[in-house]
Amino acid sequence: MADEKYLLEMKNIVKTFPGVQALKGVELKVRPGEIHALMGENGAGKSTLMKCIAGIYRPTEGQIYFDGKLLGHYTTADALKMGISMIHQELSPVLYRSIMENIWLGREPLNAIGLVDHRKMYDLSMTVLKEIELDESPKTLMVSLTVAKMQMIEIAKAISYNSKLIIMDEPTSALTDKEVKQLYFIMRKLKALGKSIIFISHKLDEIYEITDRITIYRDGSYIGTENTKDLKLERLINMMVGRDVNEMFPKVPCHIGEVKLEVRNLTHRRLFKNVSFTVRRGEILGIAGLVGAGRTEVIETIFGMRRKVGGETFIDGKKVEIRNPRTAIAMGMAWLTEDRRQSGIFPMLSVQLNMAIANIAKFLNRLGFLKESYMNTVCDDYVRKIQVKTPSLSQRVENLSGGNQQKVLVARWLMTNPDILFLDEPTRGIDVGTKAEIHRLITTLAGEGKSIVMISSELPEVMGMSDRIMIMHQGKVTGILDNSKALTQGELMAYATNTMEEYHAARGKE
Repeated sequence: MADEKYLLEMKNIVKTFPGVQALKGVELKVRPGEIHALMGENGAGKSTLMKCIAGIYRPTEGQIYFDGKLLGHYTTADALKMGISMIHQELSPVLYRSIMENIWLGREPLNAIGLVDHRKMYDLSMTVLKEIELDESPKTLMVSLTVAKMQMIEIAKAISYNSKLIIMDEPTSALTDKEVKQLYFIMRKLKALGKSIIFISHKLDEIYEITDRITIYRDGSYIGTENTKDLKLERLINMMVGRDVNEMFPKVPCHIGEVKLEVRNLTHRRLFKNVSFTVRRGEILGIAGLVGAGRTEVIETIFGMRRKVGGETFIDGKKVEIRNPRTAIAMGMAWLTEDRRQSGIFPMLSVQLNMAIANIAKFLNRLGFLKESYMNTVCDDYVRKIQVKTPSLSQRVENLSGGNQQKVLVARWLMTNPDILFLDEPTRGIDVGTKAEIHRLITTLAGEGKSIVMISSELPEVMGMSDRIMIMHQGKVTGILDNSKALTQGELMAYATNTMEEYHAARGKE
């Protein structure tokens, strides 16, 4: 019999896949009306456990009690009927359908003759959108929304089910600071109504701000559950990774050489104007700014993904024209994209092919056939070099943790032997231990003379890793700052919001 004080109680949950034991007898207890954090490195078993709760996976062993009842085998549809909904980390909207069709997909309100009642669906959607204060028409097509707004629609959909338990897997990864605050408001409102929320995030400041209790997993095992207010940060990290992570940002001084890349007055018709900057050999140039500032779009244009209307690009002092990514790669550029799921990995392909695909010509013989043994040797070398955790090179990359998928993408671009690396949110959705490993790899590459441009929405990351920081606001560069001069997060935020004068005036009065 489940303990009555818990809405959800999971006991001795085991989940095995061919060749892998993902969960090793773990437990989870969630109280009514609490916000409960799940913490652990990528591969700790958090998402697998959540899929067991949501009816996506069936546990190999163990018991699940919900609302006082022992559950047998159930589907995702059964879970929704019981009051369990899940917001997945990887979004999967129906892009060419409206917001309201996405919210009510599969449960559309019907009129008296059994046809979809679009008027009622519109009104119901307006009610839900007002709850999250999202100012969009329910008739807006999903394809026209930003990733952040798509995430908010997923939250609206979960709320529309009137669930007792809502699982939020990395819900803030693509949200602005304003949208995160709005999400916190919604979460607190749901908590006040007696709803329970399971919250998964790798952003430690979020965990401490919004959650009541934390359950930690490591390598598929249960480590412990603590009250958030009683758990010190150092101990939380140690419980998660099994070791102290003393150097979150292991930036080491690198020899900074001559200018490798120069961009002058780069302009897009709608997205940004007169963007100019330089990057030297051995330098890490950070790019900061709020969502919508134009950071990613600038890199996409340099890389030949978007068409410019003005501006010039120089490599080693020579003017170049880059009209497509193939030309960019041939000129020694590499681009680690922001969304590894949508525009990075090929989920159904092996780790090996995901690594080799950007440089596949290197592994073809004169007849056009793959030199598999050579490709195996090279890929295996990169697996060891950057410590990708995978059972084998033939493993489908979708079965790896998010952090290891990111390492596969890094390996892909390193195989092209680039001189200039564009890294767009390189540690988004990655646990604290793997973040340190990625940071160490980035600074190692800078030490080898690579020129690195790193976009990050996390100010501690961009400050901890960069030699200089370029800040953008609404498509314009508001400043390029030397990071050796004791910058503060407040100063960077002032540039990101274009309020530098007010910030410096306020500091002058102190």
